Amino acid sequence: MKSLTSPKVIKEILEKHNFRFSKSLGQNFLIDRNIVEKIMEGAQVTQGDRVLEIGPGIGTLTQELISRGAKVVAVEIDKNLLPILAETLGTPPNLSIVHGDILKIDIQGLVNEFFEGKEFKVVANLPYYITTPIIMRFLEEYLPFTTLTVMIQKEVAQRMAAKPGQKEYGSLSVAIQYYTKPRLVCRVPSSVFMPRPKVDSIVIALDRLDEPPVAVYDRDLFFKVVKAAFAKRRKTILNNLTSGDLKEWDKEKILEVLESSGIDPQRRGETLNIQEFATIANNMRDIKLV
Repeated sequence: MKSLTSPKVIKEILEKHNFRFSKSLGQNFLIDRNIVEKIMEGAQVTQGDRVLEIGPGIGTLTQELISRGAKVVAVEIDKNLLPILAETLGTPPNLSIVHGDILKIDIQGLVNEFFEGKEFKVVANLPYYITTPIIMRFLEEYLPFTTLTVMIQKEVAQRMAAKPGQKEYGSLSVAIQYYTKPRLVCRVPSSVFMPRPKVDSIVIALDRLDEPPVAVYDRDLFFKVVKAAFAKRRKTILNNLTSGDLKEWDKEKILEVLESSGIDPQRRGETLNIQEFATIANNMRDIKLV
């Protein structure tokens, strides 16, 4: 089997198929064997695992996944890559290639068809421009994955794993950590891609939590509170919670909520932990019900 981390081999394959990289699809193919190994370690892929791969490209990660004995379903949006994947991967019994857009495709239907609805792992080298929408879809639809291991833009990964008080900490941090426990696997320099992107990447593994780390009465309200709290980072939690989606709440009511939550109204959103956001949202619900 050809080495799909060899720039020479990749160029030969792409030239043979007259393939042109698509900027609109954010295509950057991995050309480093060590990074492939680290992604596999982060995803903890073993014999018999069910793996959904997003954007296989020319099959670099796919090749490694199937060689480890995983049952792989790879979803590729670019029809021009399908004949290349047929050449680089062949037709092993533990691989299915699906042509489609992961943001539009019926993922649960896919899981039911190929994995009998059972738990699976996600592995992906995601285009930067749709990283967050893809990840949030898997989380918000409660799809039965156990670990989601992705290579994404460094700054986005740092935001996902950030803790209260860190400059990267924001609404994305809270959302990711409500559903998962993030693990930063490794940094990835731009030099290991073809073509070379302008930014460095990080491989992050998101381990799905059986239960959220906090008890929330109203999930929609909880995320409205989180979103409002980070709307303007220089503003206090009091001022931010009386604007945006929560503007029907006047300052007196918000002060009452914050007091009952034991939170100083002069604090800023980036200093609050996930439990404090849950406490605010739960108390808002209780006060609204009275």
